[in-house]
Amino acid sequence: MMRLPARIASVLLALFLLVTLSVSETRAQDATAEDPDAWKRNLTAKLSGTQASFSNWAEGGVNSLAVSAGLSGSASHTSHRLKKRFESRLAFGLVKQDTLDFRKAEDVIRLAASLQYVGEGFFQTFNPTFAAVARTQFAPGFNYDKDPLPGGTRTPPVKVSDFFAPATFTQTLGLTYEPNDWFRQRFGLAVKETVVTIRRLQPLYQDGKFDRVRVEAGAELFTDFEREVFENVSVKSSLGLFAAFNNPDSPDLIWENFVTMKVNSWLTTNLEFVTLFDSDVSKQVQVKEVFSVGIQFTIL
Repeated sequence: MMRLPARIASVLLALFLLVTLSVSETRAQDATAEDPDAWKRNLTAKLSGTQASFSNWAEGGVNSLAVSAGLSGSASHTSHRLKKRFESRLAFGLVKQDTLDFRKAEDVIRLAASLQYVGEGFFQTFNPTFAAVARTQFAPGFNYDKDPLPGGTRTPPVKVSDFFAPATFTQTLGLTYEPNDWFRQRFGLAVKETVVTIRRLQPLYQDGKFDRVRVEAGAELFTDFEREVFENVSVKSSLGLFAAFNNPDSPDLIWENFVTMKVNSWLTTNLEFVTLFDSDVSKQVQVKEVFSVGIQFTIL
């Protein structure tokens, strides 16, 4: 079980350090807003929570408390021939129901970088691109219902994940089609590494094998959409598909959707819907949905 005060402190410190590193390059190349070669950067923080309490309530109810915090940012720079873009998304949340201990509700570390070359003719429309994406989590995750590990003899809760257990890294060399500033599509050859640093958890993420790192080569298709669709309502959706050459009929899929509705300059309503499929981890489609109301403010 996680100890709440120490865990929250370590997570918030990690959030701060990771985002500071992700935007440090843009600070080093500060420029005025009028400069067409200036870095475009943004960094937003979000804090949300819900609480319910019941005492002698005839209709029944369960006391609950949920809190979450997140940081998301991006930095981009376009020169005569090169487009550089860096993105980060960090989120962590806890939930407590009735007499149960605090449990993890949300936990994401995602860092991405891409370098596009804007050429002439064909390569002006389809830009040669190198991209890299890293994804892991901050804190341990538990299965509270059963022991999914080989043998299945442990009494729940059973730890099934942790920092860098797993972590996935994808590097892609291909072409990017970017007709405007709110739609991008990338396709090309890719290499994906799945890292599991805790040996006893490796069979959960390595297709039943004990390997610290599994390397797969294949093809990737990535589509990114981000736009304000109505006044004060913005949608960000990204779909990533990776098909390994040795298993082309069962591609890995992650589809992330975020809807942000601004009430005013600092109060927002957020809806997150994520669909994930990786046959090495589960034969079932994994779904996550988070709806929250909270405070959001711009740092950069």
